[in-house]
Amino acid sequence: MITARAAATFEPVGRSVATARSFVRDTLQGWGYADIIDDAVVLTSELVTNAVVHAGTSADVLCLRSDDHVRIEVSDRYPEREIPLQSSAINMGSPDREGGRGLQLCAALAGRWGVDYSATHKQVWFQLDLPERPVGTRAAGPVVPTDLLPLADERVRVAVVQIDKTGAVASWNEDAEHLFGYPADQVIGKPLTDFAAWPHTPGTSTGIADALQLSRWEGSYGIRGATGRVLPVYASHLRVRDTDGEPSTVCLLVRDHERAVLQTPLRVPASDTGSSESQGSDPFEVFIGSPAPDDLDGLLQRTVERARDMLDGDSAFLLLATDDETELEVRASTGLPSARQRFARVPVEVGPGRYGSARMPAVHEDLTQVPGAVPLLNGTGMRSVVTVPLKVEGRLTGSLGVAAESPDRYSNEEALRLQFAADRIALAVESARLGELEKLRRGSLSFLVEASDLLAGTLDRDQTLALMAQMTVPTLATWCAVYTIADQASDPYLSYVLHEDEERIDGLKALLSKIAPPEPVPTPGARVWPAPAEAAHQAALRTSMRSLGLNEPTSVTSGIGTTLATASAVGGETVVLPLVARNRVIGMLTLGKPTDEHFRQEILELAEDLSRRAALALDNARLYSERMAISQSLQRSLLPPELPDVPGVEVEVIYRAAGEGNEVGGDFYDLFPIRDGAYGFAIGDVCGTGPEAAAVTGLARHALRLLAREGFGGPAVLERLNAAILDEGARSRFLTLLYGELWPQEDGSAVLKMVCAGHPLPLRLRQDGTVVPFAEPQPLLGVMDDLELYEQTMTLDAGDVLLCVTDGITERREGTRMLGDDGLAEVLSTCTGLTAGAVAARIMRAVERFAADAPSDDMAILTMRVPGLQHD
Repeated sequence: MITARAAATFEPVGRSVATARSFVRDTLQGWGYADIIDDAVVLTSELVTNAVVHAGTSADVLCLRSDDHVRIEVSDRYPEREIPLQSSAINMGSPDREGGRGLQLCAALAGRWGVDYSATHKQVWFQLDLPERPVGTRAAGPVVPTDLLPLADERVRVAVVQIDKTGAVASWNEDAEHLFGYPADQVIGKPLTDFAAWPHTPGTSTGIADALQLSRWEGSYGIRGATGRVLPVYASHLRVRDTDGEPSTVCLLVRDHERAVLQTPLRVPASDTGSSESQGSDPFEVFIGSPAPDDLDGLLQRTVERARDMLDGDSAFLLLATDDETELEVRASTGLPSARQRFARVPVEVGPGRYGSARMPAVHEDLTQVPGAVPLLNGTGMRSVVTVPLKVEGRLTGSLGVAAESPDRYSNEEALRLQFAADRIALAVESARLGELEKLRRGSLSFLVEASDLLAGTLDRDQTLALMAQMTVPTLATWCAVYTIADQASDPYLSYVLHEDEERIDGLKALLSKIAPPEPVPTPGARVWPAPAEAAHQAALRTSMRSLGLNEPTSVTSGIGTTLATASAVGGETVVLPLVARNRVIGMLTLGKPTDEHFRQEILELAEDLSRRAALALDNARLYSERMAISQSLQRSLLPPELPDVPGVEVEVIYRAAGEGNEVGGDFYDLFPIRDGAYGFAIGDVCGTGPEAAAVTGLARHALRLLAREGFGGPAVLERLNAAILDEGARSRFLTLLYGELWPQEDGSAVLKMVCAGHPLPLRLRQDGTVVPFAEPQPLLGVMDDLELYEQTMTLDAGDVLLCVTDGITERREGTRMLGDDGLAEVLSTCTGLTAGAVAARIMRAVERFAADAPSDDMAILTMRVPGLQHD
């Protein structure tokens, strides 16, 4: 039974793919199905790409919701497709092909899928099953001893924050003020995102904006307090509406270690009352408790807490093995500085012998006698420790340890007990880990699809640098810096810096500017760069000593807080990934974490994928910028650097190149002295753009000057230019040209001799407002060998204006309308009494306002006005 539907149609253009992804994401988010968004977005992206890019038709996307699944249909209208016979198999293509993997993805990710054909449509649909969500069962816990109750402060404070439909804080209670340090008047009306430090890991969590739209949500994040420190909180969100129907979200927040106040246990169906009492309990549930956490982090945290309690330890930790079983990554701990150790990596083989390997159980009665035996516990005060491996089918998947502050606490008996518990939970941990990796993989695929789309959407170097940083912060890292290398002989240059807290950017940039950049090593993969953390630590130490007067007397500046904050912001792990494009290192992408935090391996692998895409995008932007600079330089070289002063005549030129300036246009103009009292002028348009058009433009402008100064008249100049253009052979382009010679007269008038070779006719504006053509049309250049051209002699009286334009002016279009010669004449008739500059400006303004779209052709305007004799 269909309970909801949403449909949209997307035009056959490249940007429709991104729009379709957003449509599906927004639809499923609105329905509250965040669990399947990543798979749905990836499949939709592939299928819509097939329709709008490969088939070249519009795509219809239909989302259907039912009680237990979501179905998405993508249809195209390819007109010449044959309908396959029922007995023919669907060709899913080869997985090694660059494209055409849409059906393979459907088969891999969807619960069900299919292809339907008609004479005019092809429809590919896929169905994603909704995860089961136990509901409706109340839960009650047993009576437990007081010392086993959850720990809380003397007074538990519950912050109540209400968020309006725009995401801004609408109410802020007294406990919120006490917990976070902000009075209500400082936060009401501001977005919650200004204060929330959200855990961004692609595919493993919902974004804060998404969470505020869900009907219910529970989880952990951080709130940045008035002191600048982030307070970990556990939150419960409930979406409500007021009597007017306006939605808002009520957020209850407590300190993370008091999460038991708000945390809702998973609802599980009541057990079968008919089951035999003699049936043994599940050893896993005996150790973990029932119900078991449904997420990996929760399961690992429950495991270390139970292990610590079981052996009456002071701390416990659990590490997971990397895929190659060479390193262990800290994933959960209790009684240790967990923020410092989370995602830190230690080798599996620490030393020789069985006690130096995480593959075997080990008991250390006194760590002071074997320094470094357990690197994770260095500097923690722990003296004795027992560690056991987690194994599945003989393969090392992790390590579980319990430690105590006093020596000689553990023996082989405790090791056996802990190993028994580890064997009970190893399979569940590995299953949860693989589930998280699969979810992260799908989220990473969606992230990379979006990133590639954004990077492909710009060829601007600065915008590409900004996109690189914005895609990594805060999704992959807390801060990011991009170094670029102009050429092999240049040193890396710090080009862009971004931090999730904007107030830290300046301090971070200043710190990185004072240390040597990382070496541009082309070896792929992330490598640790300790320099920023060391420099930040030294700077903070010097600042603290000055503030305490322990150094030579120095005035304490207001930068102390900034220095300490910067040190905290970059004090964690920092990694460098090379940006390699076309077999050359063009820069480095640097990612960092705050004090004592580490990157997880999956995030580094995702960052490596992103860096490869970003490097190519950055190099494309560089090549485009170089090409555009060359084109603009060439374009400037084809136009006169400055216009000469013509006695008794006002002259004004306006030139606008179409597009983004990356193509050399064919329009040109010139005004130059021929001999005493005589000036040559020209305005022309070469067919096409690019190098060939530029060659003809350069030939025409320089030939005109040379031939005119040799004493040739207008017809002879153009006939010789025509022969020179035809001599270019296949590289030749036809040319429209208005060429004339100007003689200012003593009576205030001006005599002109002109030849109009296929060019828009010049217009004369008289003082009485009448507008007339000022020349006769003749054949254009570059087409026929034998041209018989003639020149016309005209006189501009005092107050007259001569307007010369290229066809970009007269052919300006808005739909089916075109400005044309008549429209141009009408505009010119309103310019009586204006100077040459004012006439040119009014004409250009009218042309720009004629159509809403940007001009598609170059535009040039040359105006000359004879003001007449000036009387005192």
